[in-house]
Amino acid sequence: MKPIAILWPMVAHFALVAIMYALLGMRRRQAMLNGSVARGQWKLRSGGEPEVSAAVSNNIMNQFELPVLFHAVCLALYVTAGVSWIAVILAWLFVLLRYAHAFEHVTSNRVSRRGMLFGGGFLVLVLLWAWFALHLAGAV
Repeated sequence: MKPIAILWPMVAHFALVAIMYALLGMRRRQAMLNGSVARGQWKLRSGGEPEVSAAVSNNIMNQFELPVLFHAVCLALYVTAGVSWIAVILAWLFVLLRYAHAFEHVTSNRVSRRGMLFGGGFLVLVLLWAWFALHLAGAV
């Protein structure tokens, strides 16, 4: 397996972040056009944002929390020659769960389903870090 295979899930996660920023821009523009908010309301996070765009904004913040640890472990695996098919599968699974979590967050936003998707992603990330630790220990 080529070590760069671990970098593609990172690119896919960046694509998700870009999609969320584009969606945020479209939803905020629509909110201004339909009169839900005034342009000046975007200066501060004061809670006056419509729910439809606030959900996207919150999701973007989520993309810079847990995924930071994902990017760190992917780069750590890459630089320590620890990339394996198991690590790549776990990385792709994490990213797929982030896409599913984001979709749920910006559509129906059912907290129970969103929580399950988040928890699944967290579990996959724990497994990825465990795999990295085993690699460092020379066990895999």
